[in-house]
Amino acid sequence: MLDEQILELVRKHFPNIAEKALQEEIATVGKLTEFSAGTVIMDVGQYVKMVPLVIEGAIKVSREDEDGHELFLYYLQGGQTCSMSFTCCMMNKKSEIRTIAEENTKMIGIPIRYVDEWMTKYQSWKNFVMQTYDFRMMELVRTIDSIAFHHMDERLLAYLDKKAKATHSKIINATHQEIAYDLNASREAVSRLLKQLENDGRVKLGRNKIELN
Repeated sequence: MLDEQILELVRKHFPNIAEKALQEEIATVGKLTEFSAGTVIMDVGQYVKMVPLVIEGAIKVSREDEDGHELFLYYLQGGQTCSMSFTCCMMNKKSEIRTIAEENTKMIGIPIRYVDEWMTKYQSWKNFVMQTYDFRMMELVRTIDSIAFHHMDERLLAYLDKKAKATHSKIINATHQEIAYDLNASREAVSRLLKQLENDGRVKLGRNKIELN
């Protein structure tokens, strides 16, 4: 049965999904879901059952290596979806990423059986998927460049900036250990660099929070 609320959300937040028949299919098969901040939405090793269309909030996407070290990749925000979910769906493979709600998040879940079917059925869906791949590929290239060519203080500032933009707030609620975990760095190094940034007037440190100036 077509869900009028989902139909309205798709039209408002995903205007590039333009075909009326596709909008109505999403409103018929999609499931509106909410996650509170800190909830693990998808973990490494799980099979992807639904592709997210994020309505509001922010989702942190990270990768884990064989030794359990985690590396932050990017954030998903309203009007976006996850390209890696598409890959896992189409190839029926386990997730190699972890997604966590950075703040209270609302999304529409699309059952995976429709993802490939809509690629040939709807041009706007195919365009949406390809644009998502292109955008995330460039995001990953920037992440690799940051690791390979930038000093840790530059990586830290870029991370804080992305987190602030994702949550629409200059106040970042996170411990030094949490930041170190995302950057695959030591807590001591992060604490030292944050103190240096505070001395330079770039940030203001508080208890488990950082305010960007």
